[in-house]
Amino acid sequence: MSEPTVYVSITGLQLKARRHTVRFWWLAIRSMMQARQAKGNISTDARQINRVHHTLTVWTDEAAMRRYLVAGAHLQAMKAFGSIATGKTLGYYAERVPDWSEVHELWRTKGRTVGPPEGRTA
Repeated sequence: MSEPTVYVSITGLQLKARRHTVRFWWLAIRSMMQARQAKGNISTDARQINRVHHTLTVWTDEAAMRRYLVAGAHLQAMKAFGSIATGKTLGYYAERVPDWSEVHELWRTKGRTVGPPEGRTA
């Protein structure tokens, strides 16, 4: 019997300059705390892989993820994003959650660039 279908969201951000590190972490920690408490969130994790700050969140459905996306600390982070980082996102329904050995490659090959296409995207 297969697992229930979940919505997987992978993000990967690269800072435009080191001077943005403190602001990035301030926004990231608050956003992670919000995600962990958001209705419909199943799991929330983050790692740095090849100098890319990744998040891997799992949701009951895309609507739950989108409600989180446009509220609170995450909304503040999205407003700051263009001035401090570049990145890509990937969201999809799946019967299994990818493990961390797969996340960076999925992001690199299937992610959609967000914001202005400047800077490196590993």
